[in-house]
Amino acid sequence: MNKKILSLLMATALMATCLVGCGSKASEEAAPTEETEVTEEASDEAIPDSATPAEDVDINVAALKGPTAMGMMKLMDDSDKGDTATNHYTFTISAAPDEITPQIIQGNVDIAAVPANLASVLYNKTEGQVQVLAINTLGVLYIVENGETVKSVDDLKGKTIYASGKGATPEYALNYMLSSYGINPQKDVTIEYKAEHAECVSALLNDDNGVAMLPQPFATTALMQNENMRLAINMTTEWENIANSNDSNTTLVTGVVVARKAFVDEHPEAVKLFMEQYEASTKYTNENIEDASALIENYDIIKAAVAQKAIPYCNITFIAGDDMKAKLGGYLDELFNQNPEAVGGQVPADEFYYIEK
Repeated sequence: MNKKILSLLMATALMATCLVGCGSKASEEAAPTEETEVTEEASDEAIPDSATPAEDVDINVAALKGPTAMGMMKLMDDSDKGDTATNHYTFTISAAPDEITPQIIQGNVDIAAVPANLASVLYNKTEGQVQVLAINTLGVLYIVENGETVKSVDDLKGKTIYASGKGATPEYALNYMLSSYGINPQKDVTIEYKAEHAECVSALLNDDNGVAMLPQPFATTALMQNENMRLAINMTTEWENIANSNDSNTTLVTGVVVARKAFVDEHPEAVKLFMEQYEASTKYTNENIEDASALIENYDIIKAAVAQKAIPYCNITFIAGDDMKAKLGGYLDELFNQNPEAVGGQVPADEFYYIEK
């Protein structure tokens, strides 16, 4: 991999950081006052190992602070306890995608949780040497309002919307939603882009009629700072409604899990076991929110109090196989239509998608 390509990848990864919803600033905040249902019966059982391969395999796994890593917490805990059968994991949690990208290229990371568009960029720049295993996070973007005037997307017309992520996926998602409802992003609304999500929260708090597009957990952070704040629009739901009206199965995708193709080819049984263990881990996060939040704080992702309130809105999931291909493929198609460079110049071929045999 030459220096020019590596430089381009680093730049693209920086663009993708806006997708990383959680950060150190959010972790300092308390949870909002809204009550969130918590499952009381938390299982202490280890992640199942029914797909145990015949050989021991060491696996280096990287993830990003935020929703894309929160589904891995039970697997990380089981790994620390030695309860992951013959898969032996070493986990690295990074603050930004540009810290992970070179490690994948150089072969130092076998499996990684990354922003969805970065997975496509990696596939194109490595000439097909990266495969996507599963979708691990759907949309984490919300329209948050300081007031009660926004009941639908139509109500955004004429508003000033604070947002971050200009030139990256959040901008494409916002433009897609607005345009689909007949709202011209350049003429019918004023979109005021900020450098960081935290700046959007601050602007929203200081504007009695403010509206902001925020990812989790920054959306949760805004709610807890002002009782008049509310989640007005779930952008994932709106994306799916638009897609369904066009007979499409696509959805808004934030994060995916990728692997080096060489690793997949060399250790198919270990990959199969990882998929089973990781799926169970994401299920644990969603079904045992209180205990999962404690693990999230233990692994220095965000504070437990914030995680406990944010998890129900983070769309942590596990979607693999043909369903993953349909949803992610449609999402990448839409990004390509708005800006081909957002996906690395072209939509990946079928070989990009890992389908278990």
